[in-house]
Amino acid sequence: MIWVYISTLINFINSYQPFQDLPTPKLIAFLFLLLLIPVAWWFLFFYRKKRKDQLFPPGWKAILEKEVTFYRHLPEAKRIRFEQDIQQFLEETQITGVGTQVDDTDLMLVAASAVIPLFGFPDWRYRDLNEVLLYDGAFNEDYETRQGEERDILGMVGEGSMNRMMILSKPALRKGFANPNSPHNVGIHEFVHLLDKADGATDGIPETFLQQPYLIPWTKMMHREIQAIKAGHSDIDVYGSTNEAEFFSVVSKYFFQQPHLLEKHHPELFALLEKIFKQDLS
Repeated sequence: MIWVYISTLINFINSYQPFQDLPTPKLIAFLFLLLLIPVAWWFLFFYRKKRKDQLFPPGWKAILEKEVTFYRHLPEAKRIRFEQDIQQFLEETQITGVGTQVDDTDLMLVAASAVIPLFGFPDWRYRDLNEVLLYDGAFNEDYETRQGEERDILGMVGEGSMNRMMILSKPALRKGFANPNSPHNVGIHEFVHLLDKADGATDGIPETFLQQPYLIPWTKMMHREIQAIKAGHSDIDVYGSTNEAEFFSVVSKYFFQQPHLLEKHHPELFALLEKIFKQDLS
């Protein structure tokens, strides 16, 4: 493909008079800049750093075995890819404790939260995230954890001065993985928000991941299920009725934490989520 681009570029330059009038040094410099465009595009969207020649630490594997049900249910070949994705994420994303220490369990749970929703997309990565902050508890909209403040937020994708950051409550993160039968998992919840945001809008419609024929069915089902939640006719967490973005994150947690229960109670919703995430959890 790159050679087709270069050939087309040369033909265009040869046929366009203003280029022919440029001094040779300027023409070469301009040509060089044009050649950088496809290279930059490839690095931005497709390049993944070559895996380092290192084994996955046995201690990390033991933590995943103990704490992450999704990992335990994978066959060996997919476990290896899960571990590679964990290493890739940690190479590209800093995990920082705020008022708390970060240990290997925290690293594994944050990375697993990131890898699980993306596991059906081996070549995709979080391009809008540089750092995950772990707080020692809940926080408010100003990211404060002081006593006396109204603190009821367990996770948030940062904006403004906190852009390219995610904030998670460390206790909530651990609790989400400690009970695999619970649909609550703040880590997966916030990373699904990032996937939703990949198309430029956090609106519950993941256009980057959902094929065009399913966009309208997904939108209709989402609004129907939100109304059912509001009417008290659904087992989906009531927080999912807040808006479309929260609905997508809430049902995604349900999908990954309790897939068989979601398939039993909401088969059509389950089938669409399998298409969105390209994962067969039935």
